[in-house]
Amino acid sequence: MKTYPLKDWGLDIQNPLIIAGPCSVETAEQLDKTVEGLVKQGVKIIRAGVWKPRTRPNTFEGVGSIAFPWIQEAKEKYKVKFAVEVASPAHVEEALKNNIDLLWIGARSTANPFTVQDIADSLKGVDIPVLIKNPINPDLALWIGALERIHEAGITKIGAIHRGFSNFNDTHFRNSPMWQIPIEFKTRFPDIPLINDPSHICGKRALIPQVAQMALDLNFDGLMIESHFHPDAAWSDAEQQLRPEDLGLLLASLKTRQVFVDDPAFASQLQSIREQIDDTDREILELLSRRMGLVEKVGEYKKINNVAVFQIERWKKVFQTRPEWAIALNLNPEFVKELYKMIHTESIKKQTEVMERHLS
Repeated sequence: MKTYPLKDWGLDIQNPLIIAGPCSVETAEQLDKTVEGLVKQGVKIIRAGVWKPRTRPNTFEGVGSIAFPWIQEAKEKYKVKFAVEVASPAHVEEALKNNIDLLWIGARSTANPFTVQDIADSLKGVDIPVLIKNPINPDLALWIGALERIHEAGITKIGAIHRGFSNFNDTHFRNSPMWQIPIEFKTRFPDIPLINDPSHICGKRALIPQVAQMALDLNFDGLMIESHFHPDAAWSDAEQQLRPEDLGLLLASLKTRQVFVDDPAFASQLQSIREQIDDTDREILELLSRRMGLVEKVGEYKKINNVAVFQIERWKKVFQTRPEWAIALNLNPEFVKELYKMIHTESIKKQTEVMERHLS
């Protein structure tokens, strides 16, 4: 996809890009006080929820069109740009009519290709930056497909927002970051700006600093963070919004990392360590190959003795002991658990192949 870098979007964009503002516009006073506070912290692009797609009915779904005069007043008064979420062609039409500077497509919309295509069709012939959040479910192809639909409509100022993925097993985050997915996205599309939304990943303001810093450590291009002048009284997402002054403290504490360092000594040392990593990876794969060879022998022996492939007691023992071994080796036990889930799945597959090979 041929796209323009952030610096050519015509929005006086900071590095990293910072977009901040209330989850939803509530009143003229709320918007004014929040924007005033954010401008004091150096924020130049304000996010503002006008329409709020909610999971359940009879909850606050945004004030709708009455927010636009308030937004226009804030734009003129504070000399800022505004970003608004759109979920239908009607939203696009109204946002454009009211001189909104940047649009984003939310996670629920991204999950539905029909919705994305309708929005894309309504954007044909328009020159406006569009950001696309990842779908709720961890589906990279669906995310990429949404960007492709918007790009095919002629939008070249296009970016992606990583806001985490729904995962009922995760009790720490509101939406699991699943960092491997945005990393894979950035690997495939290095020229498309990638923004992190720590507010929706965390769900709690106390967790936002660690996720925001992680995003910058991974060379994300910016952050979108929810902010409200009185978060505890917010009509939506109260627990994850920061006061403007707290956002300012957060931004001041974040560290940006260099992508390239023009230092021959550093480059030489880094290359040496990477070569050691390569050698270690070869050793790991050789050991893994040896393990799978032993798994195949187990399959052969089970076949001869008419024993089932899957034995729950053995799996329980493996699943219990490997994380314990990991702790002794200063490894993350949760990482090792996930690793052995994959190893176990492959082992079952290998033994099943042995059984089927004998049957043929």
